[in-house]
Amino acid sequence: MKKLSAEQMAQNLEKFYKLIDDHIPGERGKKLKAFYKTIEETLTLSPASSKLEHHNCFPGGYLDHVIRVVEGALVMNKVWDKFGQKKSYTNEELVFSAINHDLGKLGTNEKPFYVPNDDQWQVDKRGIMYKFNYDHHMRVADKSLFDLQRAGIEMSEAEYIAIKIHDGLYEEANKPYLLTFSPEAHLKTMLPHVLHQADLMASQIEKQYN
Repeated sequence: MKKLSAEQMAQNLEKFYKLIDDHIPGERGKKLKAFYKTIEETLTLSPASSKLEHHNCFPGGYLDHVIRVVEGALVMNKVWDKFGQKKSYTNEELVFSAINHDLGKLGTNEKPFYVPNDDQWQVDKRGIMYKFNYDHHMRVADKSLFDLQRAGIEMSEAEYIAIKIHDGLYEEANKPYLLTFSPEAHLKTMLPHVLHQADLMASQIEKQYN
């Protein structure tokens, strides 16, 4: 299992805030940073998943994953541009969606979403390193959107949809958005597809660490 040093975690936190500074200007960027600083402890220490068979199941894995998704989304965006996408979103919308796509996995400093598993058998035999804190009983994407609106951070429609359906068809609830059979019902932006591909790439690469 990959392990991050305290120094690496601190560097990731600095890099995360720099992504906000570089790509999300004005009052919204300030609000977003202020919000994340209220949950900085869990932001820094959280894993990205609960099981070793999944991606980045280690302390600090969440930030490591989010940074990779943002960087991957910026590259993936250029690939879509190269192959002729009709641009329907801004660079800011792309980065905002990538930064916040898994926010619902964090919880708060006092009640993080992932709690170390105290069942040693599950840890040793099944690689389930963390339990879920069911005080936060929402789907991850819905919790992400809920936490952003509760913090008073506005989103565009493209950002909202991208965060909501970033798991693609791995999430049953996304089918009405992605399996449509009339032009009128098709997504009006490619942003969810770009974000999903960046997230999928990052997750698959990260599985190699565990």
